Amino acid sequence: MFATHRHRRAAIRNGLVVAGFAALAVLFGVPAKAASFQQLDANRYGQIEFSTPSGNIGCIYTPAGGTPVYETWDGGAELSCDRVEPNYLRVVLGESGTADRINADELGEFGCCSLTQQLDYGFVAEFGPFQCLSDRKGLTCARADGHGFFLSRALVQVK
Repeated sequence: MFATHRHRRAAIRNGLVVAGFAALAVLFGVPAKAASFQQLDANRYGQIEFSTPSGNIGCIYTPAGGTPVYETWDGGAELSCDRVEPNYLRVVLGESGTADRINADELGEFGCCSLTQQLDYGFVAEFGPFQCLSDRKGLTCARADGHGFFLSRALVQVK
């Protein structure tokens, strides 16, 4: 019975996450549809790197506390995504507050992520306080409080 209750709670939580993404997708202009979860692997420091299938957007999740070679600005978890085309930019979302858009002329370095893992279209990945939905129209990432961003070739929105 305990396993059944635990599975039921997980199914409810997962349903709420997908419903939340549907609401965020509508807010950011992405068509809402059912999404499945995709597991992404962390490196030895706990970071998760992934790209979209197009290769135009790459992201790196850094857990709270950072890594031996990288510290987040506030010590909390951080999600940073780079868009390559049509112009290079980075969006950074921390554990609190709104996402920050950083244009190419403000960046000290370009390139954030390896292309070894991709978040397939129609799938959601969850890491720390963040969830990302990959769709043919773009990438939507957010925290449970609704702050997040949408990236595509045509549009960048931060909330």
